[in-house]
Amino acid sequence: MTTLNQREVQDVLFRLYAEAQANDSKVQAEEQALLADAGLIDDQTLQSINDRTFMAVAPEVGRLIYLLVRSRRPALVVEFGTSFGLSAIHIASGLRDNCFGHLVTTEQSASKASRAAVHIEQAGLSDLVEIRRGDAFQTLSEVKGVDLLLLDGWKPLYLTLLKQLEPALTPDCLIIADDVISLSAKVAPYLAYVRDAANGYVSCEIPLDDGLELSIRSA
Repeated sequence: MTTLNQREVQDVLFRLYAEAQANDSKVQAEEQALLADAGLIDDQTLQSINDRTFMAVAPEVGRLIYLLVRSRRPALVVEFGTSFGLSAIHIASGLRDNCFGHLVTTEQSASKASRAAVHIEQAGLSDLVEIRRGDAFQTLSEVKGVDLLLLDGWKPLYLTLLKQLEPALTPDCLIIADDVISLSAKVAPYLAYVRDAANGYVSCEIPLDDGLELSIRSA
């Protein structure tokens, strides 16, 4: 049986997806009420909302990420935007079944990083995952040999972070960017960059859930 289908992992994912659905609906209603009342949300309140929102990858997206990890067989996976750890669990499940590889994931929110660590441990995958808390531009500044990169953090930072990490990407590195359809305006500069062959990428949109962009860096 694959790691992803083991009861220990499935129990954690089932619980987290149920919690995410209930939680994010309430947080979204709170955000809409604040906007209707005041017309804007101050930075402190917005941070509180972001810290409580799962923003989880959909189950089908998680399974696709698992399959990509299995097929790519990366030695090092880097994830921008740990959140509560659902995508990390899918990635680490793939690494476990590959009997090879390690995940470095970074999260700005201390509360999210702490909860993600608990969830990953509950899934029995903590030996494969390193969570780095803080600004991704600092926490990922010294990584090397990135075989697979998942971008799922703050959308306007996708392009800037990719450019910083380019020297660390291996030839044929696979890059997965999430939310490229639902938040297309925020990732437009990123999409324009990876879709321009002159920048050294072959790229394709996958219309699954909120939309993924899969890109391979040319050797």
